[in-house]
Amino acid sequence: MIIIKTDSQINKLRKSGKLVAIVLKTIQKEAKPGVTTLYLNDIAEDIILKAGAVPSFKGYRGFPFTICSSRNEEIVHGFPTDKPLKDGDILSVDVGANLDGWHGDSAITVPIGKVSKQIKELIKCTEACLYAGILRARPYNRVGDISSKIESVAHNKGFDVIKEFVGHGIGRNLHEEPSIPNYGKPHTGYMLKPGMVIAIEPMVVECCDSAIVLSDGWTTVTGDGGLSAHFEHTVAITLNGPEILTDRRNLTI
Repeated sequence: MIIIKTDSQINKLRKSGKLVAIVLKTIQKEAKPGVTTLYLNDIAEDIILKAGAVPSFKGYRGFPFTICSSRNEEIVHGFPTDKPLKDGDILSVDVGANLDGWHGDSAITVPIGKVSKQIKELIKCTEACLYAGILRARPYNRVGDISSKIESVAHNKGFDVIKEFVGHGIGRNLHEEPSIPNYGKPHTGYMLKPGMVIAIEPMVVECCDSAIVLSDGWTTVTGDGGLSAHFEHTVAITLNGPEILTDRRNLTI
């Protein structure tokens, strides 16, 4: 069931979204060679708890950390570790926060130190996929309009999208209907209506679109060992168009 949010509920989601944006903007500044992802996890948890919120991911279906930190060939759901980041890595960080019963969810991918041209292009393409999808998140469009645009942007740049994992509705629950795939056909799927709140999250890979879940039951890697990037925003569908609730671009911390 798709849950339509009231204006006051969307305002609460704005607050949780802003908290998530603060977390990711801080992590973006701190992620550099020599830093561990466990350290980034601790930073995120500290910010969330001090704001009077609860990490959305920690304990969710048994996930043991506040952030998902996925490095290089890891697509999503990677565990933070004490292995230092190194020059040339690509790191995706996904985080959620539950503030007063409402969830915000967002992800970024950051280059670590000096990276290859391919990594720069992959990050640029994945972020472009996200914003192209967001532009289609308008009333009376359909989910497939978002999905197909994400896929076409990736393909036009010579990359591919992961099909096993999708975006989702969000609100009082971290994952709600509808699912938002990163591939599909225009004018198909659920109709978007004012008051819907969704998390759009393209996962883009160099080549192979298959995914393998490792023995920890969470960390998911590319089938060919190629690199992966991931971006995500929580977005409200309004009569005036899409509103990014986790926008960090003009955020001062």
